[in-house]
Amino acid sequence: MAQDNQEESTPTTPYQAAGELVGITRLVDEFYLNMDTLPEAETIRRMHPDDLTESRKKLTYFLCGWLGGPRLFQQHYGPISIPGAHKRFPIGYEERDAWLLCMQRALAVQPYSAEFKDYLLAALSIPAERVREVNAGEL
Repeated sequence: MAQDNQEESTPTTPYQAAGELVGITRLVDEFYLNMDTLPEAETIRRMHPDDLTESRKKLTYFLCGWLGGPRLFQQHYGPISIPGAHKRFPIGYEERDAWLLCMQRALAVQPYSAEFKDYLLAALSIPAERVREVNAGEL
């Protein structure tokens, strides 16, 4: 019976492995702290409003659904196209890399396994690159 309980507590989705809403909120808070403090992120920080409350909420809600949890972004804001939502910003290699650096540093301090951190960064690199490609007119 103890084995059954252990199996039930094993995360089955990336959303669960990320700590669900609480864990994703913690990740996003750390991400925006990095954006506020890393010199490499100044360019992307200027693309955001002074008050990051709504930005934090949108990224948290997006990540919840993207990681296999509740589709909070769609429930609150409707459908999303990541490249379309970012098309108005000049996003090139530098901006993509700054965003990924903020996320990499945020992931580094989370209580996730090294494998899960690597998985998330690799997975997030895909839409980050797609935004860059769309903004550069490559797609």
